[in-house]
Amino acid sequence: MSLCRQYGFARLFVYLGLVIMGGTAAPAAAQDRYVLAFGDSLTAGYGLRSGEGFAPQLEDTLRRNGIRAHVINAGVSGNTAGQGRARLGWTLDGVKVKPDLAILALGANDMLRGLPPARTREDLEAIIAEFKRRDIPVVIAGMLAPPNLGLRYMTDFNSIFPDLARKYGAPLYPFFLAGVAGDPKLNLPDRVHPNFQGVKKMVSGIAPTIIRALGD
Repeated sequence: MSLCRQYGFARLFVYLGLVIMGGTAAPAAAQDRYVLAFGDSLTAGYGLRSGEGFAPQLEDTLRRNGIRAHVINAGVSGNTAGQGRARLGWTLDGVKVKPDLAILALGANDMLRGLPPARTREDLEAIIAEFKRRDIPVVIAGMLAPPNLGLRYMTDFNSIFPDLARKYGAPLYPFFLAGVAGDPKLNLPDRVHPNFQGVKKMVSGIAPTIIRALGD
């Protein structure tokens, strides 16, 4: 057998070996995951430039953690839980792809307006029930009322989120603004809405909960 033919066979065996090894060892392509951020100004990115809001920052964080995520910004500034409930149906009907997960982040405006906690509870429960009916898992982003609203209001309002999480078996992130509320360095001049760094802290706080929920 000539040296040329020997060399040709050797290359063929190496090539076949690489094909076989590649075929067995290549990881499966990452699956696109769709997350619906359903909330108010805290998810809408109020007062921030494009790319600085909650949805794009969360998407970037998830992708850096190996999740090929698409975070849909379904936040409307000023929305109460009741207004979110009213638009939920057409919001879900309007998305091109069924979400793999929804983040429910409403209730802050109810609290700021002093709306009855019983009404907020009813509206949030209706939203969760509709997500469940459509087989869309939910992460609840909780909110806390400040003490100046009174002990009774604070107790009634704050209990809404853990109660609903237990009832529906939904993961709960207890306080969406944890580490951000009240810190002037992390908020816009209105001292209500988070700035870019504030949103970054919100995302770093809730991201582990979202990652675990997407892994279920």
